[in-house]
Amino acid sequence: MKTKLIWPVAVLSLTLFAAETRVQMKDLPPPVQKAVEEQIKTAKLRGLSREVEHGKTYYEAETTVNGKSRDILMDSTGAVVEVEEATAFESIPEAAQRALRTKAGSGKILSVESVTKGSVVSYEAVIQKNGRKSEIAVNSDGSVNK
Repeated sequence: MKTKLIWPVAVLSLTLFAAETRVQMKDLPPPVQKAVEEQIKTAKLRGLSREVEHGKTYYEAETTVNGKSRDILMDSTGAVVEVEEATAFESIPEAAQRALRTKAGSGKILSVESVTKGSVVSYEAVIQKNGRKSEIAVNSDGSVNK
């Protein structure tokens, strides 16, 4: 009886963790291929992936621009949904800096990315505290991004 319960749970677990898959350019829908080609005119392509979030399929192009990482998330039509770009802590709004420093407390802020969704920009930071890494997201005004 126990093996009958374990098998469906194992399959469900694999399904949940297999949300992101590395792909090649030829695996992308034509509109996404065209969008990626446009995006990499001024960037170096590091990798491509397909991911499923809340039942929707998205494609991510991992790129490097001027030595900094920039990841572009697109829907199946090639429309850009989100752009994550490595950025200097000092270049983000003061309110966001304060919020990240407060959240980090005695920890160290290792990296910061700006996240652009449409016209809304927020910031994500990787923080190391007590030997553990975590991610914190805040809005430009310093409020926590949920």
